[in-house]
Amino acid sequence: MEYQIKDATGKLGILMPGLGAVATTFIAGVAAINKGFSQPVGSLTQMGNIRLGKRTENRYPLIKDFVPLAQLKDLVFGGWDVYTDNVYEAALNAKVLEPALLQSIRPELEALKPMQAVFDRDYVKNLDGVNVKQKNTKWELAQALIEDIRRFKEENNCERLVMVWCASTEKYIEETDVHQTITAFETGLRNNDENIAPSMIYAYAAISSHVPFANGAPNLSCDIPALIDLAKELNVPLAGKDFKTGQTLMKTIVAPGLQARALGVRGWFSSNILGNRDGLVLDDPDNFKTKEVSKLSVLEEILNADINPELYGDLYHKVRINYYPPHGDNKESWDNIDIFGWLGYQMQIKINFLCRDSILAAPIVLDLALFMDLAQRAEMGGIQEWLSFYFKSPQTAPGLKPEHDIFKQLIKLQNTLRHIMGEDLITHLGLDYYQDLVEAL
Repeated sequence: MEYQIKDATGKLGILMPGLGAVATTFIAGVAAINKGFSQPVGSLTQMGNIRLGKRTENRYPLIKDFVPLAQLKDLVFGGWDVYTDNVYEAALNAKVLEPALLQSIRPELEALKPMQAVFDRDYVKNLDGVNVKQKNTKWELAQALIEDIRRFKEENNCERLVMVWCASTEKYIEETDVHQTITAFETGLRNNDENIAPSMIYAYAAISSHVPFANGAPNLSCDIPALIDLAKELNVPLAGKDFKTGQTLMKTIVAPGLQARALGVRGWFSSNILGNRDGLVLDDPDNFKTKEVSKLSVLEEILNADINPELYGDLYHKVRINYYPPHGDNKESWDNIDIFGWLGYQMQIKINFLCRDSILAAPIVLDLALFMDLAQRAEMGGIQEWLSFYFKSPQTAPGLKPEHDIFKQLIKLQNTLRHIMGEDLITHLGLDYYQDLVEAL
């Protein structure tokens, strides 16, 4: 298939439900980078290279020079939040970035004020706010969001838009009949069905507006059949879910290495402490369950006890998250891993990761926004599984197990970029180098 990718002309608007620590760190970071104060460290689109052709050709362009991505200077930001703070005030309250840095970009941040949010406290019990839309039905809320999207695009003179969910984790829910078809879903919106979460309303509004939607939280959201079908029908890209940042990032790096060396794992105990708004939300058991399901699935899929029960059949995996206000956005995770090797002899690995949650998440928001926009311009609608690299619970086609191995995810992402640009895929086989030598002899 040959892709005709439209040029990334004009402005790209990035809309974010939730202008908290992650979103404000992302927005402030782009502003600082555009002013030459810093570098986009952690962003694959900005600082990552991609190999093209054979190793002997020495072609390793930056990804941003290889595929036609929107440029940082052409990005425009907007979003919704339950609090009225502008982005400068919200960033100060988040306490992620130094006040001196925020002061240097204060005018740009103060100009960004949140639109009224769609919010239901039943889904996030530990948060409340006054900047909330008041409508009689969820259908009316969806129409209000659609109008927000239209108005934002017009007022900011944007050529294109993308939406990235940066808001809190909603309580755990499972699919019901209302999620199965778009007819049932729209009827549910009109009837205020309790199984339609705010994140689903945002996703519906985005897709209906032909705006790509990426879900940065573990909520059941754009991964329901109704919205997947709508995205296919309108040819709108979808991706999710749950940004892969701290502890799970380490798991998807370490676990593939253990599995690759056929080392057994008896137990993996994971504990986290964090004190930001995310930690406060996850202090409620209903919201924690949503996150727990997302974090637990990673190891089981990578190690796959079904095909190697001798090594992983007795794996005990436990995840704990504790709200600890003194840490703020500086999340700390501890992992104790009980492994065994030759002749069953036991060993241990211990990992203490002191990370900055929003610092790790901000470049993910940037990359997802730029890649989702690329997918839209390449007319790649529906689920973007090639973006699994960025998620704890990658969204896949129905019936497909997700790939969690970060190294395989990277190969998939890079090969997708090569594919849409008409370059040869790279298998890393390398036998042709040696066959050429044999033929020369």
